[in-house]
Amino acid sequence: MEKKFKSGFVTIIGRPNVGKSTLMNHLIGQKIAITSNKAQTTRNRIQTVYTCPEGQIVFLDTPGINQAKNKLGEYMLSAVDSALSEMDVVLWLVEPSTYIGRGEQSIIQRLKKVHTPVLLIINKIDTVEETAVVKAIEAYQKEYDFDAIIPVSALRNRNTKEVIKTILTYLPEGPRYYDEDTITDQPERQIVAEIIREKALRCLEHEIPHGIAVVIDSMKDRPKGNLVDIDATIICERDSHKGIIIGKQGAMLKKIGTQARIDMEKLLDTKVNLKIWVKIKKDWRDSDYLLKNFGFDQRES
Repeated sequence: MEKKFKSGFVTIIGRPNVGKSTLMNHLIGQKIAITSNKAQTTRNRIQTVYTCPEGQIVFLDTPGINQAKNKLGEYMLSAVDSALSEMDVVLWLVEPSTYIGRGEQSIIQRLKKVHTPVLLIINKIDTVEETAVVKAIEAYQKEYDFDAIIPVSALRNRNTKEVIKTILTYLPEGPRYYDEDTITDQPERQIVAEIIREKALRCLEHEIPHGIAVVIDSMKDRPKGNLVDIDATIICERDSHKGIIIGKQGAMLKKIGTQARIDMEKLLDTKVNLKIWVKIKKDWRDSDYLLKNFGFDQRES
């Protein structure tokens, strides 16, 4: 008898820096979400699509759950709550630790309010002994009745196929929402902006990345030749930050641009001529107008 095609929507939640974007990139098989060791790396809900003969999974990578300190933080938390209530399956990523702190307890309280299958994904198992993973599983089992618990290493791509297999068992029968070759609903301009932000997150000091946004001013194909011209602006909040982003004789901005261009050329499969400017917009994270202008529209959350 022919197997029924399954499809549905899955959200990935977790504390900042636990590896949500890395896991999603591996599940999809292509880099879509940016990664870094800084908090607030993912600001928008990023939708990606995995299609196989058995079904189609539409992933929603949400911002890391943390205490809101400004309107951007409030927007990010509202995106998480909205995602939880709309999904067919929830993936909760945690690190292999027995310590379940206030942040994790906050997530548990959120999960208790939804009637959705919850899969606990214990990530970064490559960083600890196997006994530590077992103890972490036991600790979390006492806190919540999970539908499944899967230890993985997103970075090393270990056991990620088991995640796909388990998700499909909990999805309902349904249609293909996207064509087989679709991997994301994000426009190229947004992915390009996120690539620049990722490189800035990785290159800059700790306190600066929270206060930056990236806007693509123009993105045009050359009429002749295999080349795309991209003009972008990094928005920061302080005069001192602008100097740090640019660097001595423009060295830091050049470093960010060079690293970003390499990823853009892989994404677009063409040569890229990238120009980046830096502008100051004080307190943009607390401005409804600027948040909307930079793509953080609360009506979409």
